[in-house]
Amino acid sequence: MRQRVYLRALNPDDYQTSYKWRNDPEIQKMVGGHSHFVSIETERQWVQNVMNSKDKIVLAICLCENDKYIGNAMLQEIDWINRTAHAPVMIGDKTEWHKGYAMEARMLMLKFAFEERNLRRIFAYILESNLPSIKLQERCGFKKEGVLRESVYKNGRYHNQVIMGLLKHEFYEAYNKYLEKYSTKSPI
Repeated sequence: MRQRVYLRALNPDDYQTSYKWRNDPEIQKMVGGHSHFVSIETERQWVQNVMNSKDKIVLAICLCENDKYIGNAMLQEIDWINRTAHAPVMIGDKTEWHKGYAMEARMLMLKFAFEERNLRRIFAYILESNLPSIKLQERCGFKKEGVLRESVYKNGRYHNQVIMGLLKHEFYEAYNKYLEKYSTKSPI
């Protein structure tokens, strides 16, 4: 598989695109945080803040063919002592859903986290109802570690979140399987 996406630093004007994703009800119902409306100015400030952050890394997911910005891959809640981080990935451009870009971006971000930042454990909180995201994490080597019962209030009710974790050696097992599956093409 030829590389179809790449990760890059956020640009100052990326807020004009990500602002739309944060205000899309279909996207917001799948993410773990509570739903809220974001002004374009708040989003601009958020992009500026994460560009300068020392404890959060947010990278843009872009298509190789045309440099289109389609989502974000993040390392947040980074614990430099225990070498852990929360690493959500989101494809915000709904026209690019169900094409395998989230899997490819997830693998790129995990490789970056383990090889470039020397982390040893990545975790994810996923709404229990978001089965596609849970399956994606499993394909990347994540293991279910537990459930946070009724931990998120959205749309008038409480929802469970699944806690998933991935250790460095587990990533390499999943990564090698990923490469084998697409061995006829160039790896990421």
